[in-house]
Amino acid sequence: MNTTALLPYRQQVVSLLRLGLPIVVGQLGMIILGLADTIMIGHHSTEELAAAAFVNNVFNLAIIFATGFSYGLTPLIGMLQGSGNTQGIGRVFRNALAANAVIAVLLTGAMFVVYCLVDKMGQPEELLPYIRPYFILQLVSLLFIMLFNAFRQFAEGLTDTRTPMWILLGGNVLNIFGNYLLIYGSFGFPEWGLFGAGVSTLVSRIVMLLVFVAIVACARRYRIYRDALVQSRLNRNDFVQLNALGWPIALQMGMETAAFSLSAIMVGWLGSVPLAAHQIMISVSTIGFMVYYGMGAALAVQVSHFMGRHDLPNLRRAVHAGMGIIMSLAVLACLFFYLARMPITYSFTDDPEVIAVVSILIFSLIVYQFGDALQITFANALRGTADVKPMMWIAFVAYFVIALPVGYLCGFTWGGGIVGVWAAFPAGLFSAGFLFWLRFRYRLRKLIKNAEV
Repeated sequence: MNTTALLPYRQQVVSLLRLGLPIVVGQLGMIILGLADTIMIGHHSTEELAAAAFVNNVFNLAIIFATGFSYGLTPLIGMLQGSGNTQGIGRVFRNALAANAVIAVLLTGAMFVVYCLVDKMGQPEELLPYIRPYFILQLVSLLFIMLFNAFRQFAEGLTDTRTPMWILLGGNVLNIFGNYLLIYGSFGFPEWGLFGAGVSTLVSRIVMLLVFVAIVACARRYRIYRDALVQSRLNRNDFVQLNALGWPIALQMGMETAAFSLSAIMVGWLGSVPLAAHQIMISVSTIGFMVYYGMGAALAVQVSHFMGRHDLPNLRRAVHAGMGIIMSLAVLACLFFYLARMPITYSFTDDPEVIAVVSILIFSLIVYQFGDALQITFANALRGTADVKPMMWIAFVAYFVIALPVGYLCGFTWGGGIVGVWAAFPAGLFSAGFLFWLRFRYRLRKLIKNAEV
């Protein structure tokens, strides 16, 4: 085992905050962009807003899957960085670009099948002329999303979290400005409505990728990795390893997202008022999730660096520090959700029935923040150690074996309605968090035992 001095908790916390806060800012920027898109499209027409909601919900699972797959690069880059292997970093990154491109092609093919079936999905006929062109634009953008994700995980694995943050924020500003020009036809541009929003999103994603490519190609700090990237070649071992790490993370995140989507279907059985309240609460809960996951991503980077150095005592302390930060953020989120519950609700609706349901669900939202924080902490700790295959099976048990049955039983069999359906979320998230924690303990003990041999 490495005998490096044990770093103080304060130093670990400061290091994690320095890494994590730019990721959090970038994540929150994406939320703001989504809200801005929704508001701007909604002001153009209700039909276009409904069409955008359908397409975005369909693509959400594909984008989450794509993001999860790209996360497989982080532990490899972090471990190689921790061991000082710059040649290996360039080689792995080159193979990551190829792996992400292949997955993008597969996802594009799968989503094209969905596109061909869109008229059989029960959507109102009047929405189809809006859905189809917007869907195609989202389809084209998948390749650029995945290549951008590869560059982002490459940079974050090297502890450069500020560059992705500024590119994301700049891309968001460009997208919002493009929406203003192309949705409403401002300054002589064509008034394309929802199609204009799709064009603006596609252009911003292309520009963000090109900016990242230019930075990696020209910035001094990337010179040693750039040289290694140019000199390296595609190889089967790295390609297979990236897939072995990427697929389990993608499936884990995909199953969590699917559980929330299936719960929304169950809520829809209860009527329009519960469904409206559910959509409001899910939109609000995204704030907490994005903040926790930003810090979780920083934890994965920190853990991977200690793995590369074989420094297990500091690895363990980093996870403890990360858990303290993320749980503290959960406390702050709960206070925010409780104190701002009425202003938040009125910003979405003034329907008294919906408001009454939201005022009840806010307590379920508060409870499951701690389960969400727990599972994000230890999922990212496992990701940092490259122990990702068990995460897929844990997610299946937590969300499909535990969460969804609990939601159905509490909501329908035992008559709890939407409050019962929402019992699925704390049940699934706390179960996932507990199982991830058990797996991390096992993983750490095994690493320590191997280091002592």
